[in-house]
Amino acid sequence: MTIRSLPALLGLLAAFSLHAAEPAAAAKMGTYYGARTTEYPAWFKNSFLHLKEDIDEARANGKRVILMFTQDGCPYCSALVERNLSQREIEATMKEKFDVIAVNIWGDREVVGLDGKRYTEKTYSAAQKIQFTPSLLFFDETGKTVLRLNGYVPPARLQAALDWVGGRHENKTAFRDFVAAREVPKQASGEMIQQDFFLKNATDLRRRGKSAKPLAVFFEQKDCPDCEVLHRRVLADPETRAAIAKFDNVQLDMWSREPITTPQGKRMAVRDWVRQLGVNYAPGIVLFDSAGQEVIRWESSFRVFHTLGMFDYLTSGTYRKEPSFQRFLAAKTEHIREAGLDVNIWRYADEPVATSAP
Repeated sequence: MTIRSLPALLGLLAAFSLHAAEPAAAAKMGTYYGARTTEYPAWFKNSFLHLKEDIDEARANGKRVILMFTQDGCPYCSALVERNLSQREIEATMKEKFDVIAVNIWGDREVVGLDGKRYTEKTYSAAQKIQFTPSLLFFDETGKTVLRLNGYVPPARLQAALDWVGGRHENKTAFRDFVAAREVPKQASGEMIQQDFFLKNATDLRRRGKSAKPLAVFFEQKDCPDCEVLHRRVLADPETRAAIAKFDNVQLDMWSREPITTPQGKRMAVRDWVRQLGVNYAPGIVLFDSAGQEVIRWESSFRVFHTLGMFDYLTSGTYRKEPSFQRFLAAKTEHIREAGLDVNIWRYADEPVATSAP
């Protein structure tokens, strides 16, 4: 090597060292779609969140209390306000018969529960085992929860809930029968939608042996438009189908008198088990772990992301150490986005990823 070439070599080494010392470019975060800001009606009660006082005040005015559990960016909460509460009959019934109080499941305002204990909105929501937003708790005059709606329900079903609770029907008619009288045709015809992942003629749902799979029970009915949406627009998603394949999947007519053996080993008619479980709507999906213990359920109009998430919540084993499904979803979302992939929490299987809530 000549003396003349040395400066060039040193310059090359310096440039290489400088480049090697630079940190690798950060991976581009995936985009988050579907979040929606919600403005709640001005007629919601501006409460101090002392629940006994709220219930006493409502009783004095001939009303009952609804706690509406929400969170920021929730498209289902937005749908409840924009699609349901904007309807004249729903708004009129709520104003006349209820005091509606919003609770943010991640909020820090103080809540005095009916047990007299002090909570934050966050810890009170956890104590009530709120897994979905919006969730609605309906209280009677004594502070008893007479109805609970987990997740978004369409307008007709919300109106049925308002009429049942507002009309004080809880000691006269079971809520599922009240809903059925409005929704189920007198002579339901046709067949339920079949899927290749459903077990055929499954009547014994007990989990047996160390290799037992978790169990997914799909409670459906004939002439069910919402069941059609679930099958055609949610369960058609390839990733969701792969998650479902890790379960024993059973489809039951929620009105059937045929006997089954429940995961707890009890022999009873399907319709009686539905009543015992408290499943009010079709479709309703209840997930059990490999020991036959219920982990999570939903009867809401969910899209692909949340449906897939609930199956993953169980099979990942996260439910054993993280009781909050919402925290699990938040961590799952960040993990996907950190991998550079987009997340759309409002998408159906037949829609592209990059769409936003309407």
